[in-house]
Amino acid sequence: MARRKEKRTERSKLDATPPWETSRVHESDPTTGPYDVRDQPSDDVERLDLGALRIPADTGLEIRVEVDQQGQVAAVNLVNDSGQMQLGVFAAPRNEGIWTDVRKEIKASISSQGGTASEQDGEFGPELVGKLPAPGGFTPVRFLGIDGPRWFLRAMLAGTPATAEAAASVFIDTFRSLVVVRGSEPLPVREPVPLVLPREAAEQIAAATEQPGG
Repeated sequence: MARRKEKRTERSKLDATPPWETSRVHESDPTTGPYDVRDQPSDDVERLDLGALRIPADTGLEIRVEVDQQGQVAAVNLVNDSGQMQLGVFAAPRNEGIWTDVRKEIKASISSQGGTASEQDGEFGPELVGKLPAPGGFTPVRFLGIDGPRWFLRAMLAGTPATAEAAASVFIDTFRSLVVVRGSEPLPVREPVPLVLPREAAEQIAAATEQPGG
């Protein structure tokens, strides 16, 4: 109980690692993915660089990047005909993970919306499966979470991939090959780690908005 109370103090809500701090606080267990940038494998996988997240590009999944009015990346979705997977990277404390608490909050949120959710053990550890209200019924969802060094990676599968392993396989393989680049800047715990568009895409969007009527 003392540990939980300490975690909720104002001090513990801040990820105050100095910008110059690059060493590991402790050695993490060997991983088979998703990877921290310091553990990125020497493979031939081409990855789209979105700043905090590097996503395998040649998977057959369409990568859809939602951009807000300020030109900032608001969300990343990987999509095919069977469903989609939404990805997010968030700041986390140096010495403990947040997935346990996040699962409880997601479960409570789904329940408050009239949906259902339950925990199960998966390839990446504890995960959530459930249903969210949608027009005409419910949409199956599945949440995966990874506690990394000073970051937390969350994925939400929606549609058929949330319940059918065959449909989920391409999404899970892609999730396993993700690389997270946390960066050195201090951020409040749970603050989204900024994602950025590749330069060419950013320039195309900027050019489009400068055109008459854009």
